[in-house]
Amino acid sequence: MGCILKGGGGLYSRLVVGAVLLAAGSGSRMGNRPKSLLELGGVPLIRRQLIALSGAGVDELVVVLGHHAERIELAVRDFPVTVVRNPDPDAGQVSSLRLGLQALSPKIDTVLVALADQPLINSQDINDLIGAYKKRPAGAQVVQPTVDDQPGNPVMFSGEVREQILAGEARNGCKQWQSAHPEAVHRWASTNQRYRTDVDSPEDIEALATRTGHRLRWPTDLTEPA
Repeated sequence: MGCILKGGGGLYSRLVVGAVLLAAGSGSRMGNRPKSLLELGGVPLIRRQLIALSGAGVDELVVVLGHHAERIELAVRDFPVTVVRNPDPDAGQVSSLRLGLQALSPKIDTVLVALADQPLINSQDINDLIGAYKKRPAGAQVVQPTVDDQPGNPVMFSGEVREQILAGEARNGCKQWQSAHPEAVHRWASTNQRYRTDVDSPEDIEALATRTGHRLRWPTDLTEPA
């Protein structure tokens, strides 16, 4: 997969993008069911994310699993991805992020961190974010979309930030790096509500259906909470 993008350093400049897709959570607010296996149009959310990332030309894809790993891995095994299991997913999202960053190859120029529970993100959204990263202000090393001044996802950051995160304490991830280096963070203003749309609870599923008409459904064997 290639990532040949317009803008930034020339008409066609090469940016090697590695993506980390986080899907290690327990889904406690969903009755301990894996949110990433919720289906939209019959397609699990995690597969929709992988399709979006692949369609945007991301060069490497790492999927980090934890809770429900065996079941989720069945949904992604036919994609050209590296699957990493977090042995202690209850240690928090930062632990999963760091495992994903470690699994990316050294050739990566920039990292895109995505969440598996964002149901509406598509390839154009990823392309737009990559374009914003390429056009970021001088000195900016992190680009985060904001909608109505609220932070969204996915987030992109430089290979240098990746190295600094991995060299730091185990509790430090992208959010902690941003807090320590606010001058190097570009809050990219967008009107695209898909960057702010995720599902953490049954109420979120209902709100999504009411707002957009998109109804998420559990696969038949996950209809009843565990």
